Amino acid sequence: MDIATGTRASDAERQDIVTQLARHLSDGRIDLTEYDQRVAAVWATTTRDDLQRVLADLPPVRDRANSTPAQPGSRRRIPLWQRIEASAWLGVSLLCVVIWALVSIGLGEFTYPWPLWVIGPWGAALIFRMLTGWESGAGCGARRR
Repeated sequence: MDIATGTRASDAERQDIVTQLARHLSDGRIDLTEYDQRVAAVWATTTRDDLQRVLADLPPVRDRANSTPAQPGSRRRIPLWQRIEASAWLGVSLLCVVIWALVSIGLGEFTYPWPLWVIGPWGAALIFRMLTGWESGAGCGARRR
């Protein structure tokens, strides 16, 4: 923190403020005319205090890069289409198990566990595609449409 008031601002600090203003513009807090006016004011300022006055009526900008879970080295977010496929697999698997259980109860004995032939291969394919990135643009078999 600066003790002296009126500390001169650098071009990097001005650029940081302009970047924050661009984020506020993209978030809809300011319009293009106001953005242009504030950017002109940023580049006309000489002190850090004047830079902060440009942002005084705007909330602090959250860093999108740090707020998204898809950072290198961190846990990847599962894409929507994979979550939909996994939900369909879970629903069909539960339906098959319920049908198998009702038939077994109706006969009074355990029947052949045929749902394993539905649950196993389909689940294995989903897990393979999720882990390898197959069809998501990361795998070797990915196609661009």
